[in-house]
Amino acid sequence: MTVTAIRGDFLHCLADPGEAGDASAVEHLRDHVLIARNGIIEALRPAAVTPLGADVRVADHRGCLIVPGFVDCHAHYPQVDVIASHGTQLLDWLEKYTFPAERAFADRAHADAAAAFFLDRLLENGTTTAAVFCTVHPVSVDAFFAAAQSRNLRMIAGKCLMDRHCPEWLQDTAQSGYADSRALIEKWHGQDRLGYAITPRYAPSCTPQQLALAGRLAREFPDTWIQSHVAENRREIAWARELFPEAESYLAVYDRAGLLRERAIYGHCIWFDAEDRARMARTGACAAFCPTSNLFLGSGLYDLAAARAAGMHTGLATDVGGGTSYSMLTTLGEAYKVQQLQGATLAPAQGLYLATLGGAQALGLADRIGNFRIGKEADCAVLDLRSTPLAARRTSLRDNALDAFFALTLIADSRAVVGTYVLAERIQCLW
Repeated sequence: MTVTAIRGDFLHCLADPGEAGDASAVEHLRDHVLIARNGIIEALRPAAVTPLGADVRVADHRGCLIVPGFVDCHAHYPQVDVIASHGTQLLDWLEKYTFPAERAFADRAHADAAAAFFLDRLLENGTTTAAVFCTVHPVSVDAFFAAAQSRNLRMIAGKCLMDRHCPEWLQDTAQSGYADSRALIEKWHGQDRLGYAITPRYAPSCTPQQLALAGRLAREFPDTWIQSHVAENRREIAWARELFPEAESYLAVYDRAGLLRERAIYGHCIWFDAEDRARMARTGACAAFCPTSNLFLGSGLYDLAAARAAGMHTGLATDVGGGTSYSMLTTLGEAYKVQQLQGATLAPAQGLYLATLGGAQALGLADRIGNFRIGKEADCAVLDLRSTPLAARRTSLRDNALDAFFALTLIADSRAVVGTYVLAERIQCLW
C-alpha cells in the first residue's frame, strides 16, 4: 500500500455552481493535506490537525492553489504539427493542413513520438483527462493508448471513421472501420484508466452505412464513448444538409444513426437552434465548447447560456490543433471573452466547474474524477499564484481564491502550473 500526501490550498467544485456562479458550490480549503492510498483520495484535512507518519511522502505546496486535474473534452493528438498554421477556415483547414499531417500516422514510430509530445503538453498544463481523436489508422490508436497507459492517465480515444470526402490514403470503408474499431475496443477499452470512443470524424466524411455501423458498435458496446463534430461552420452545415436531405438537421443525422446518448460528446455545437439543443438534452449527449478553435478558424461563438437554459450539458475543450493552446487556463480565458461578446458572462466558479467537475460530468466520469471527494482518483494541478511578477501582484490584491483563479485564466502562462499529479504521483515531463 502506497500512502502519499499533498499539502497546500485546495479549490474545487462540490456541484454545478450555475450560470450565476454560486460560490457555495465551491470549496476553498486553506493549508490542507490530501491523503491518498494507492492513488485514491482517503482524506482531506487541515494540515494543523493531521499528523503524518514518517513513512508518508509529503509534497509540500504551501502558498500554491491546488485544483483538480483539468478535463479536456475534445482534442486531436495527430494535429500537434499543425497548431498555429495560418489562414483558413474549417473545410480548407482540413484539406490544407490536417489531412496531410495525418497521413504520417500510418507509421508507428511517428505516432509514438506525437503521442508522447501531446500527452506531455497536456500534463505540463495540468490536464490529466481528455477525449482525443486519433487518425484513421489503427496503429495511431495503439500508439496513443500505450503512451497514456505508461503515464497512468485517464484517457478516452478512438480511430477516426472516414469512408468518403477525404484523401484516398485516409479512407477506410464502412466494414473495415467497423472491424478495426471493434478490435480496438476489445483490445483497449477498460484497460487500466483507458476508454474507447467510437469516432466518426464528422457526418460528411461518413456514408450512411458507416454511420449505421458506428451506431451498431454503440449498441454492442454501450459503455464506450462516442465523439464527433457538429454545427461548427456554416459551410459544413450546408454540406451536411446536401448529403443527408432526409434528416431534420445536421445533428439529427447522428440521432438517426443511434449516435446520440450519454457518453456522446460533440465538438462545437455552435450553430444550434432550440430543437437541436432540446435533442441534445433529451438524449444526454454533451457539447464540447472549443473557444480558441472557434475564434482561430472564425467558426462562430458558442452560446453557453442557451445551452444551459435548454438543459444541455457542456464541457470545455482545447481542440488542439485548430485550438491554439494546450492550456485549459488559457482556454477558459477565451471562453470568458466569447461569452462577453454575446452580452453574457462566465462567472469564475462556473469557469472552474467547466474545466474540472463539469468536464468530468460531460464524460460520465464524475464518480471518479473532477473534485477532491473521498474515494475519487487523486489527479490534480498545482498553480503558483506568484509564477510571474504580474500574477503575483494581481492575485495578492484580494483574499479570494476564485478571484485568483479567474485572474490566472487571463494572465498566466505555462509557468503557472508547477506540478501535475496523476493518482497522487507527480509526473515528471520534459518541459
